[in-house]
Amino acid sequence: MLETKELFKSLNIKKEVKPLIEQAFIHSSFFYENKLSSGSNERLEFIGDAVLELWVSKTLFSVASLNEGKMTIIRAQFVCEKSFADLALFLNLDKYLKLGVGEEKMGGRKKASILADLFEAFVGALYLEYGYDFTFSFLDKHLKQQLYKLQLNKGPKNELQEYVQSDRRKSLRYEVLNSYGPANDKTFEVVVYLNDILLGKGKGTTKKIAEQNAAEDALGKLVKK
Repeated sequence: MLETKELFKSLNIKKEVKPLIEQAFIHSSFFYENKLSSGSNERLEFIGDAVLELWVSKTLFSVASLNEGKMTIIRAQFVCEKSFADLALFLNLDKYLKLGVGEEKMGGRKKASILADLFEAFVGALYLEYGYDFTFSFLDKHLKQQLYKLQLNKGPKNELQEYVQSDRRKSLRYEVLNSYGPANDKTFEVVVYLNDILLGKGKGTTKKIAEQNAAEDALGKLVKK
């Protein structure tokens, strides 16, 4: 089993590995199977999530060209399970994760939920053991470029999808309400629902354009511009 001091070396962290760092890599399945006394990484996830949201907010706020609406959208894209799971893999945290035998056999090392929790716990442990300045410097060095990539304009439809994706209870549905005009000059009217709530309407000369306009209308209602 790989030791966390090897991870510190690979990430150029010139610090002694402290107990909470070790705990960040202990999944609850490993904790219960081995009857450990130190605890799993579950509580560390809580503080890590708060630290990450603050870091993302602070980093985006430093970009003068981003308005409140755009910052909110980018933060929602970054602070979500899929993004955190990808970042755990990006930092190679998965190689040091301690799983129970059963969870390992069920492919737990590749589960997005477990990887996302690991990433949050690791950041939480960094904050608690080494403080605010060190943790934010670490995130700046290793993850700022990953965050800035999300500033690329992906279009209203994709932005709306990414804005709601962090809450798996929510889903988007587009419907063509009407279409009229000659075949070579049609106009489409499209509506978009968030679950069963009518959120936006749009028109366009193609269904795709109408969907983009409906998404933009919805974003305008969800996010204060």
